[in-house]
Amino acid sequence: MKRIGLLGGSFNPPHLAHLALARQARDELRLDEVRLLPAGRPWQKLAEGRRIVDAPHRVAMLQLLLQGEPGLAIDERELHRAGPSYTLDTVRELAAEVPGAKLYLVVGQDQYARLHTWHGWQEILQRVTLAVAGRAGQAPRAPVEVAAVAHDIETLALPPMAVASTDIRERAARGEDLSSLVGSAVAAYIDQNALYRADPGS
Repeated sequence: MKRIGLLGGSFNPPHLAHLALARQARDELRLDEVRLLPAGRPWQKLAEGRRIVDAPHRVAMLQLLLQGEPGLAIDERELHRAGPSYTLDTVRELAAEVPGAKLYLVVGQDQYARLHTWHGWQEILQRVTLAVAGRAGQAPRAPVEVAAVAHDIETLALPPMAVASTDIRERAARGEDLSSLVGSAVAAYIDQNALYRADPGS
């Protein structure tokens, strides 16, 4: 049985905490691969008025972040899908493409706490095992709605990392060095392409 981890997000920009989470899931759960899935149209963030840089930039940054990392790959399917990016559609597609695969949806505590707001979240819970990294070393806490639905969950022992995309965009807008947050290759790419300089987003 193939074991596949799914780590989605806007990756706006991708950073070292994303890399640490993907590595931890790969190693701790003994996954054959972890697929990082940049969202084409992350409907919840767009509804909040957030600005997302163009997909080619986000893919290029992910490629730099994952360079030399075995078992970590970019899956661009959501970038090429029309309409909003729904995790449920991706899970359904992969289940059909890799019959019998065990799918792990890798999320942090913040995403876990909002899972009940996702499109088709009840079906997602039926189709995947959640792999949740708690905040600051604490055990994951399910929202009431999710706790009421039976689901498989694994807890990832991820050390706390104070890295957030919002903070990175704000630092980029001020022209600060981002190497300690995104790695030197991604930091150089952001600088060379003047990403987030005019409008860091919210």
